[in-house]
Amino acid sequence: MYFLDLEDAVAPKEKESSRARVVEAIRHNDWGDAVLCVRVNAWDTRWTYGDVIDVVGSAGERLDEIMLPKVQDPAQVVAMDLLLTQVELNCGLPPGHIGIEAQIETARGLINVDAICAASPRLETVILGPVDMSASMGMPSLSGGLDIPEYPGDYFHYVFARILMAGRANGLQVIDGPYVKVRDPEGFRSYARRTQILGFDGKWSLHPDQVGIANEVFSPTQEAFDKAWDVLESYRAATEGDGKGAVMFGDEMIDEASRKVAVTLVAKGERAGLTRSATA
Repeated sequence: MYFLDLEDAVAPKEKESSRARVVEAIRHNDWGDAVLCVRVNAWDTRWTYGDVIDVVGSAGERLDEIMLPKVQDPAQVVAMDLLLTQVELNCGLPPGHIGIEAQIETARGLINVDAICAASPRLETVILGPVDMSASMGMPSLSGGLDIPEYPGDYFHYVFARILMAGRANGLQVIDGPYVKVRDPEGFRSYARRTQILGFDGKWSLHPDQVGIANEVFSPTQEAFDKAWDVLESYRAATEGDGKGAVMFGDEMIDEASRKVAVTLVAKGERAGLTRSATA
């Protein structure tokens, strides 16, 4: 996935002129099969409606999604949904063509995250914005979203888990935000692993050097992919043969819950281009 930014990466005096450059990039660059998204400005600015009208109204069908930053409550998602419907009707796109990604970046947004994630059928993804979240929570550190050695634990663990549960309960993709030290690949790898272990689907990459690491961390290993296939086959053979609900797989007990985990892992591996090893 690629996203083009009209929010934090653009100075205020360049906000309106940047819309045409974004449209030009969407219409004339080769984006392959990747999902293409534009991050508009938040509803508490004066640019949001203009971003949507100018960009969605001119970009054509290649644009897939709008990213809405600093979502505070479900009404802001509903407002974006309604505006997108009007723009789609006026520019000849089928209603519902443009999806929405919602960024949770404030304490209020975190408190309302369940309702936000259920606010619109257009919602496809929920994203943590760690730096703005740090500011919103009043953390006394300039290293928003980075390690705070003085804290005895992961100071963002609750935030990660809260957003993950809300997203999963509503069938959404859940993505971690950026790691701002772009020349620290091992630090990026460590922070990507932190949310991958919890179950996140991915993490933002700010620099090309981070892309390969993110793909590696959030894709199953060949070994795990092959094992998941073995679990599925063993469980199917046991349940279809003797009608057992739980069976042994080596020294592990596997059951229906194990099957669900294996299905998810196989699907992720196939999306990453893995195929089962010939010797598996």
